[in-house]
Amino acid sequence: MGILRTRMEQDLVVRGRSANTREGYLRVVTDLATYHHRSPDQLSEGEVQQYLLHLIEERQLAWSSCRVAVAALRFFYEVTLGRPRATYTVPLPKGAQKLPEILSREEVARLLVSVANRKHRALLMTTYAGGLRVSEVVRLRVTDIDSQRMLIRVEQGKGRKDRYTLLSPRLLEELRAYYRVYRPTEWLFPRRGTSVPMCTGSAQRIYNAAKVRAGIRKQGSIHSLRHAFATHLVESGTDVVTLQSLLGHGDIKTTMRYLHLSSRHVTAHVSPFDQLPPLS
Repeated sequence: MGILRTRMEQDLVVRGRSANTREGYLRVVTDLATYHHRSPDQLSEGEVQQYLLHLIEERQLAWSSCRVAVAALRFFYEVTLGRPRATYTVPLPKGAQKLPEILSREEVARLLVSVANRKHRALLMTTYAGGLRVSEVVRLRVTDIDSQRMLIRVEQGKGRKDRYTLLSPRLLEELRAYYRVYRPTEWLFPRRGTSVPMCTGSAQRIYNAAKVRAGIRKQGSIHSLRHAFATHLVESGTDVVTLQSLLGHGDIKTTMRYLHLSSRHVTAHVSPFDQLPPLS
């Protein structure tokens, strides 16, 4: 893409998009150009729609990935190229309403016990205990662990917002044991042999390996620990507004879905089957 790539990247930076968003958007537009073997500024609306159809039908990407692609293409054509919105009318796909599989407390415990490496175990424990995104846990600094106030500071999480979440006394004990062995200086979980934070891919691999060892067959990435944190809090009686603050959600509707995932809200009701008269 050359000059176009540089212009788009500058536009993304000026508008405060995160590094992950910039990388993802640029990848989509580059992929579009590769698919058509032409510069993206020379493509018609129909050709862009054809590419999106290719993502859905041939590559069978998840709806969430397709939404990211649409957002990236809107940004490129409307912001970087300055085209009016009316000339680019690819509709946002409707996301499939698929609920994640939630790890039970027993499964979380089994997963953590399966990890022998103290650093890896501390990483997964912190992810679950604080309800953190993987991008947040790998960028925790040692100073983000506030043992006086029993809080974990999440600096510039999703949406470039700072927040605080829970610091469990049990987690604090584990982190202190981890610190005595590894002595991290700036980043709480640095990449091995370096002074830079661990990459998210490494954290994901640690989770995947632990899940295999624990014999857990439920689908989901390391983000499952954040889902479990939220769902278990709801089941323990935490109100939705507090949960929204802990998770760093901008819209409470996002937090409300954990009510649907909570077994307490489902099992509190009696199935009409149990209210039928005797069948014999």
